[in-house]
Amino acid sequence: MLAAIAGASLLAAQSEAPDYRVGPKDLLEIKVFEVPELNVERRISDEGDLDLPLVGPVPVGNLTLGEVRATLQRVLEVKYVRHASVSVIIKEFRNQPISILGAVARPGPLSSAGRWSLLQGIGEAGGLTPAAGNKIYILRHAENGLSDRLEINTADLMTRSDSRWNVPIYPNDVINIPPQAVVRVFVIGQVKTPGAVEMSSDDRITLLSILAKAGGLTDRASHGEIRIKRRGSDGKDREIAVPYRRILAGKQPDPELQPGDVVIVKESFF
Repeated sequence: MLAAIAGASLLAAQSEAPDYRVGPKDLLEIKVFEVPELNVERRISDEGDLDLPLVGPVPVGNLTLGEVRATLQRVLEVKYVRHASVSVIIKEFRNQPISILGAVARPGPLSSAGRWSLLQGIGEAGGLTPAAGNKIYILRHAENGLSDRLEINTADLMTRSDSRWNVPIYPNDVINIPPQAVVRVFVIGQVKTPGAVEMSSDDRITLLSILAKAGGLTDRASHGEIRIKRRGSDGKDREIAVPYRRILAGKQPDPELQPGDVVIVKESFF
């Protein structure tokens, strides 16, 4: 379905992108009403030149579309016509392609990038794989060197069809769709099913959710303090004491756990 959407919208997606500055390997469609011989598609050379019939190489590297039009108009009006009506459209943004990474069928730069929507970009990359996680990230770089990251819920876009999240994507955007991964946390002591507990990396992994996966506490478990053993970046283990009874009562936040954590539920002596 996504591939069909992308194909049907391809022409509309190849917008003029007025703020985009063209560069090597971009493909331009040129039309000149007064000179039909110049109605061609040409790719910009590595040197930034546009090689046109009758005209020869024209330097256009790092120009906006408006500046490319004005440059071609000046050249044509000097050599061939009194007034030149020039149209320039970017057919392929190869100088600053859109890249899609992660859990899609064909990760990498889009073969014919343009100003598309997110759904069209995913469709061009072959669609999501079954391993796709719950989050889609769009990394965007501004001309001033700053970058921004947009986070989108996969279900909102793909299942609920919420059009608010079918955002436009632009040249040089990087779309990352991380695959789901298995996260293991270990529970030992007074729980009904001690051992390794596996959850998806997309899940919110908290103390209460892990204890529930382990079958809950036994009748002999202490309901006061539970300890979390965690290995730090220095390779040393440290223990974090958390008040289970207060967390269960909602008086204290349910702490999030990290992969490899060990939850220790001690026996009550009373």
